[in-house]
Amino acid sequence: MRAVEILMIVSIVLQVIAMGIALLLVNKTKFKALWICCIIALVLLSVERFLQLRLFAGFEISDLTFAWVGIVVSLSFSICVVCARFLVNHVDKVSLERRILENRLMTAVLRTEERSRASFSRELHDGLGPLLSSAKMSLSALQRIELSDKDRLVLQNSTAAIDEAIRSLREISNNLSPHILNNFGLARGIKNFVDRLGTVRDTHITFSTTLGDKRFDSNIEVIIYRVVCELINNSLKHASCTDIDITLKLGGKYLSVEYRDNGCGFSVRDVESRGMGLSNIRSRVSSLNGKFTLSSRPGEGMQAKVSVAIDGTAANPTDEEYETNNRRRGNDKRRGKDSTR
Repeated sequence: MRAVEILMIVSIVLQVIAMGIALLLVNKTKFKALWICCIIALVLLSVERFLQLRLFAGFEISDLTFAWVGIVVSLSFSICVVCARFLVNHVDKVSLERRILENRLMTAVLRTEERSRASFSRELHDGLGPLLSSAKMSLSALQRIELSDKDRLVLQNSTAAIDEAIRSLREISNNLSPHILNNFGLARGIKNFVDRLGTVRDTHITFSTTLGDKRFDSNIEVIIYRVVCELINNSLKHASCTDIDITLKLGGKYLSVEYRDNGCGFSVRDVESRGMGLSNIRSRVSSLNGKFTLSSRPGEGMQAKVSVAIDGTAANPTDEEYETNNRRRGNDKRRGKDSTR
């Protein structure tokens, strides 16, 4: 038996196996015509190989038979390709619907979280706050009474403890649901957060914006605010940076945040595989159909950009330009260092 005949037999066996798999897939998808045409084409290909084997064995087979078999095989595979295109479109549609559903679910989760934060913040501010204020007023009334030095010291310590509790309560309430963000907008909310950090941290934080008092959808404002706060907290905790630069701007219908620090830097792949912080940021931005890009190297600080369409559409794909600018700045820094050596 010649090698070509052995290969024909092997091809027939493989085609029979493929037919069995196609038969199992007929009822697995809504495009049954795709698999039926595949089965017909495989059957005819097997018949064609069998006829060729008969030719090698010395039997007479007309050219017309081979022509008809080839025509039907070609038509079957052509129909398969067309049906496969419909199948791909269907898969793309299902994937798009799934992403939309995931975004809606994430948005619902985030909104529920913010409502819970706001409710808890109001309970603290309106419930526990007045009680502490009443206790402080009562202690203040005791200061007008003649007391021993020991009792007066206890009174002063108690008043100081209540003052600290009131300050902590205000800070916790503001972190849960920033009142300035809700009342005055995104730019004022971030500026207030940065100013509060500036009084207790040595890191110099620069915040610039062109928004003014412009307001956006509350969901956009809350998520952008949370993302910026998370980035700042990550830099302060892990980057050992001395400078942070934040730019918030509106270009057309796209709201963007550019964030940089001069910290120790990191490997993006390693950090994303270990922690949940960046994953939470990506999830929040994704819920707005936005884009979040991050670039960093050990010893070169960190740069991040958030881009969100204020009308809810997909964010402007300006990431390549952003990465190019980052690389250009990195090259400029390296050239500057080389020139000073």
